[in-house]
Amino acid sequence: MAIHEGKVAFITGANRGIGYETAKNLGELGITVILGVRDLEKGQGAATRLQALGIQSEAITYDANQPESAKLVYDYFDQKFGKLEILVNNAGICIEPLFGINNSSSVNPQVLQETFQTNLFSVVALTQMLLPLIKKAPAGRIVNLSSILASQTLHSMPNSPIDPAKAFAYNASKSALNAYTIHLARELRDTPIKVNSAHPGWVKTELGGPNAPMEVADSYKTSVQLATLDESGPSGGFFHEGDTLPW
Repeated sequence: MAIHEGKVAFITGANRGIGYETAKNLGELGITVILGVRDLEKGQGAATRLQALGIQSEAITYDANQPESAKLVYDYFDQKFGKLEILVNNAGICIEPLFGINNSSSVNPQVLQETFQTNLFSVVALTQMLLPLIKKAPAGRIVNLSSILASQTLHSMPNSPIDPAKAFAYNASKSALNAYTIHLARELRDTPIKVNSAHPGWVKTELGGPNAPMEVADSYKTSVQLATLDESGPSGGFFHEGDTLPW
Protein backbone atom coordinates (compact mmCIF):
# COMPACT_ATOMS: atom_id res chain seq x y z
CA MET A 1 0.00 0.00 0.00
CA ALA A 2 2.78 2.42 0.83
CA ILE A 3 3.87 2.90 -2.77
CA HIS A 4 0.40 4.16 -3.67
CA GLU A 5 -0.39 6.34 -0.65
CA GLY A 6 -0.75 10.00 -1.59
CA LYS A 7 -1.84 9.21 -5.12
CA VAL A 8 -5.10 10.54 -6.54
CA ALA A 9 -7.30 8.84 -9.15
CA PHE A 10 -10.23 10.13 -11.17
CA ILE A 11 -12.65 7.48 -12.45
CA THR A 12 -15.50 8.52 -14.74
CA GLY A 13 -18.86 6.74 -14.56
CA ALA A 14 -17.92 5.49 -11.10
CA ASN A 15 -21.12 5.49 -9.07
CA ARG A 16 -21.87 1.85 -10.03
CA GLY A 17 -20.68 -1.15 -12.01
CA ILE A 18 -17.13 -1.45 -13.29
CA GLY A 19 -16.27 2.13 -12.37
CA TYR A 20 -17.33 1.69 -8.75
CA GLU A 21 -15.43 -1.58 -8.37
CA THR A 22 -12.36 0.07 -9.90
CA ALA A 23 -12.61 2.96 -7.45
CA LYS A 24 -13.10 0.57 -4.52
CA ASN A 25 -10.06 -1.52 -5.36
CA LEU A 26 -7.84 1.48 -6.08
CA GLY A 27 -8.98 2.95 -2.78
CA GLU A 28 -8.05 -0.22 -0.94
CA LEU A 29 -4.48 0.37 -2.15
CA GLY A 30 -4.41 3.70 -0.32
CA ILE A 31 -5.24 5.85 -3.37
CA THR A 32 -7.67 8.75 -2.97
CA VAL A 33 -10.46 8.10 -5.45
CA ILE A 34 -12.62 10.81 -6.97
CA LEU A 35 -15.77 9.60 -8.68
CA GLY A 36 -16.90 11.44 -11.81
CA VAL A 37 -20.69 11.11 -12.08
CA ARG A 38 -23.62 12.63 -13.94
CA ASP A 39 -25.98 12.24 -10.96
CA LEU A 40 -24.22 13.85 -8.01
CA GLU A 41 -26.67 12.44 -5.45
CA LYS A 42 -25.97 8.88 -6.58
CA GLY A 43 -22.27 9.65 -6.73
CA GLN A 44 -22.25 10.96 -3.18
CA GLY A 45 -24.01 7.78 -2.09
CA ALA A 46 -21.26 5.71 -3.73
CA ALA A 47 -18.56 7.86 -2.14
CA THR A 48 -20.19 7.42 1.28
CA ARG A 49 -20.13 3.63 0.85
CA LEU A 50 -16.44 3.79 0.02
CA GLN A 51 -15.74 6.06 2.98
CA ALA A 52 -17.43 3.50 5.24
CA LEU A 53 -14.75 1.04 4.06
CA GLY A 54 -12.00 3.43 5.11
CA ILE A 55 -11.37 4.71 1.57
CA GLN A 56 -10.70 8.38 0.91
CA SER A 57 -13.35 9.22 -1.66
CA GLU A 58 -15.43 12.06 -3.02
CA ALA A 59 -17.86 12.48 -5.90
CA ILE A 60 -17.87 15.36 -8.37
CA THR A 61 -20.04 16.12 -11.35
CA TYR A 62 -18.80 14.97 -14.73
CA ASP A 63 -21.07 14.75 -17.78
CA ALA A 64 -19.62 13.62 -21.10
CA ASN A 65 -22.33 15.54 -22.94
CA GLN A 66 -21.52 18.89 -21.35
CA PRO A 67 -18.52 20.62 -23.00
CA GLU A 68 -17.75 22.70 -19.91
CA SER A 69 -17.64 19.63 -17.68
CA ALA A 70 -13.98 18.80 -18.35
CA LYS A 71 -12.87 22.31 -17.32
CA LEU A 72 -14.79 22.04 -14.05
CA VAL A 73 -13.04 18.75 -13.34
CA TYR A 74 -9.67 20.34 -14.11
CA ASP A 75 -10.39 23.23 -11.73
CA TYR A 76 -11.32 20.80 -8.94
CA PHE A 77 -8.09 18.80 -9.19
CA ASP A 78 -5.91 21.84 -9.76
CA GLN A 79 -7.25 23.63 -6.70
CA LYS A 80 -7.48 20.63 -4.34
CA PHE A 81 -4.48 18.48 -5.33
CA GLY A 82 -2.42 20.35 -7.92
CA LYS A 83 -1.81 17.06 -9.77
CA LEU A 84 -3.45 13.82 -10.89
CA GLU A 85 -1.72 10.42 -10.90
CA ILE A 86 -4.41 8.22 -12.41
CA LEU A 87 -7.16 8.86 -14.96
CA VAL A 88 -9.54 5.98 -15.69
CA ASN A 89 -11.79 6.85 -18.64
CA ASN A 90 -14.46 4.36 -17.65
CA ALA A 91 -17.74 6.00 -18.69
CA GLY A 92 -19.25 4.54 -21.84
CA ILE A 93 -22.57 3.84 -23.52
CA CYS A 94 -24.17 1.45 -25.98
CA ILE A 95 -27.56 2.61 -27.29
CA GLU A 96 -28.09 -0.13 -29.89
CA PRO A 97 -28.60 -3.87 -29.43
CA LEU A 98 -25.18 -5.33 -28.66
CA PHE A 99 -25.75 -8.90 -29.80
CA GLY A 100 -27.51 -10.73 -32.61
CA ILE A 101 -27.44 -7.93 -35.18
CA ASN A 102 -25.24 -6.42 -37.83
CA ASN A 103 -26.56 -2.90 -38.35
CA SER A 104 -23.67 -1.61 -40.45
CA SER A 105 -25.94 -0.77 -43.40
CA SER A 106 -28.66 0.82 -41.30
CA VAL A 107 -27.09 2.42 -38.24
CA ASN A 108 -28.73 5.73 -37.37
CA PRO A 109 -26.36 8.72 -37.70
CA GLN A 110 -27.70 10.08 -34.41
CA VAL A 111 -26.79 6.83 -32.68
CA LEU A 112 -23.29 7.11 -34.14
CA GLN A 113 -22.96 10.70 -32.98
CA GLU A 114 -24.19 10.05 -29.44
CA THR A 115 -22.07 6.94 -29.03
CA PHE A 116 -18.89 8.60 -30.29
CA GLN A 117 -19.55 11.65 -28.14
CA THR A 118 -19.43 9.61 -24.94
CA ASN A 119 -17.04 6.83 -25.92
CA LEU A 120 -14.46 8.88 -27.83
CA PHE A 121 -14.88 12.64 -28.17
CA SER A 122 -15.47 13.30 -24.46
CA VAL A 123 -12.58 10.98 -23.52
CA VAL A 124 -10.22 12.92 -25.76
CA ALA A 125 -11.47 16.26 -24.43
CA LEU A 126 -11.20 15.22 -20.77
CA THR A 127 -7.78 13.65 -21.22
CA GLN A 128 -6.43 16.69 -23.01
CA MET A 129 -7.81 18.93 -20.30
CA LEU A 130 -6.31 16.91 -17.44
CA LEU A 131 -2.99 16.07 -19.08
CA PRO A 132 -1.16 19.11 -17.63
CA LEU A 133 -2.07 17.85 -14.14
CA ILE A 134 -1.06 14.28 -15.00
CA LYS A 135 2.31 15.61 -16.17
CA LYS A 136 2.81 17.15 -12.73
CA ALA A 137 2.58 13.72 -11.10
CA PRO A 138 5.79 11.65 -10.81
CA ALA A 139 4.34 8.88 -13.00
CA GLY A 140 0.92 9.32 -14.55
CA ARG A 141 -1.32 6.47 -15.68
CA ILE A 142 -4.17 6.78 -18.19
CA VAL A 143 -6.53 3.83 -18.64
CA ASN A 144 -9.09 3.85 -21.46
CA LEU A 145 -11.94 1.38 -20.98
CA SER A 146 -12.28 -0.35 -24.31
CA SER A 147 -13.82 -3.70 -25.25
CA ILE A 148 -12.77 -6.87 -27.01
CA LEU A 149 -15.45 -5.84 -29.52
CA ALA A 150 -13.04 -3.11 -30.65
CA SER A 151 -10.67 -5.70 -32.12
CA GLN A 152 -10.55 -5.44 -35.90
CA THR A 153 -8.40 -8.57 -35.99
CA LEU A 154 -10.98 -10.68 -34.16
CA HIS A 155 -13.96 -9.27 -36.07
CA SER A 156 -12.35 -10.02 -39.44
CA MET A 157 -11.32 -13.59 -38.63
CA PRO A 158 -13.11 -16.52 -40.27
CA ASN A 159 -15.30 -18.06 -37.57
CA SER A 160 -14.77 -14.95 -35.45
CA PRO A 161 -15.43 -15.59 -31.75
CA ILE A 162 -17.09 -12.17 -31.46
CA ASP A 163 -19.10 -12.35 -34.69
CA PRO A 164 -22.53 -12.26 -32.95
CA ALA A 165 -21.75 -8.76 -31.66
CA LYS A 166 -21.66 -6.41 -34.66
CA ALA A 167 -23.22 -3.29 -33.12
CA PHE A 168 -21.42 -0.87 -35.40
CA ALA A 169 -21.58 2.40 -33.45
CA TYR A 170 -20.36 0.86 -30.20
CA ASN A 171 -17.68 -1.32 -31.77
CA ALA A 172 -16.36 1.47 -33.99
CA SER A 173 -16.24 3.93 -31.10
CA LYS A 174 -14.13 1.54 -29.06
CA SER A 175 -11.85 0.85 -32.05
CA ALA A 176 -11.34 4.60 -32.36
CA LEU A 177 -10.64 4.80 -28.63
CA ASN A 178 -7.93 2.16 -29.09
CA ALA A 179 -6.44 4.30 -31.86
CA TYR A 180 -6.32 7.21 -29.40
CA THR A 181 -4.52 5.01 -26.89
CA ILE A 182 -1.87 4.08 -29.46
CA HIS A 183 -1.37 7.65 -30.66
CA LEU A 184 -1.28 9.27 -27.22
CA ALA A 185 1.10 6.64 -25.84
CA ARG A 186 3.40 7.27 -28.77
CA GLU A 187 3.34 11.03 -28.18
CA LEU A 188 4.12 10.54 -24.48
CA ARG A 189 6.72 7.79 -24.94
CA ASP A 190 9.55 9.91 -23.53
CA THR A 191 7.60 10.81 -20.37
CA PRO A 192 6.79 8.78 -17.22
CA ILE A 193 3.12 8.63 -18.34
CA LYS A 194 1.69 5.30 -19.51
CA VAL A 195 -1.47 5.01 -21.62
CA ASN A 196 -3.26 1.71 -22.17
CA SER A 197 -6.61 0.28 -23.25
CA ALA A 198 -8.42 -2.18 -21.00
CA HIS A 199 -10.96 -4.86 -21.84
CA PRO A 200 -12.57 -5.53 -18.45
CA GLY A 201 -14.32 -8.71 -19.61
CA TRP A 202 -17.92 -9.47 -20.46
CA VAL A 203 -19.53 -8.24 -17.26
CA LYS A 204 -23.03 -8.46 -15.79
CA THR A 205 -23.71 -4.73 -16.07
CA GLU A 206 -26.61 -2.87 -17.69
CA LEU A 207 -24.55 -2.85 -20.88
CA GLY A 208 -23.24 -6.42 -20.67
CA GLY A 209 -26.58 -7.94 -19.71
CA PRO A 210 -27.51 -10.79 -17.35
CA ASN A 211 -25.93 -13.55 -19.48
CA ALA A 212 -22.40 -12.21 -19.11
CA PRO A 213 -20.04 -14.67 -17.41
CA MET A 214 -18.18 -12.15 -15.21
CA GLU A 215 -19.59 -10.77 -11.99
CA VAL A 216 -19.34 -7.02 -11.44
CA ALA A 217 -17.24 -7.65 -8.32
CA ASP A 218 -14.46 -9.08 -10.51
CA SER A 219 -14.58 -6.42 -13.22
CA TYR A 220 -11.95 -4.09 -11.76
CA LYS A 221 -8.89 -6.26 -12.31
CA THR A 222 -7.60 -5.01 -15.67
CA SER A 223 -8.24 -1.34 -14.93
CA VAL A 224 -6.50 -1.52 -11.56
CA GLN A 225 -3.54 -3.42 -13.01
CA LEU A 226 -3.01 -0.77 -15.69
CA ALA A 227 -3.65 2.12 -13.29
CA THR A 228 -0.91 0.91 -10.94
CA LEU A 229 1.79 -0.19 -13.40
CA ASP A 230 5.35 0.32 -12.25
CA GLU A 231 7.92 2.08 -14.42
CA SER A 232 8.74 -1.13 -16.29
CA GLY A 233 5.13 -1.66 -17.35
CA PRO A 234 3.84 -1.37 -20.91
CA SER A 235 2.36 1.64 -22.65
CA GLY A 236 0.28 1.79 -25.81
CA GLY A 237 -1.20 -1.69 -25.39
CA PHE A 238 -4.59 -3.42 -25.26
CA PHE A 239 -4.99 -5.81 -22.33
CA HIS A 240 -7.28 -8.10 -20.39
CA GLU A 241 -6.02 -9.28 -17.00
CA GLY A 242 -2.40 -9.23 -18.15
CA ASP A 243 -3.03 -10.80 -21.56
CA THR A 244 -2.37 -8.75 -24.69
CA LEU A 245 -5.35 -8.51 -27.05
CA PRO A 246 -5.10 -8.05 -30.82
CA TRP A 247 -5.97 -4.68 -32.26
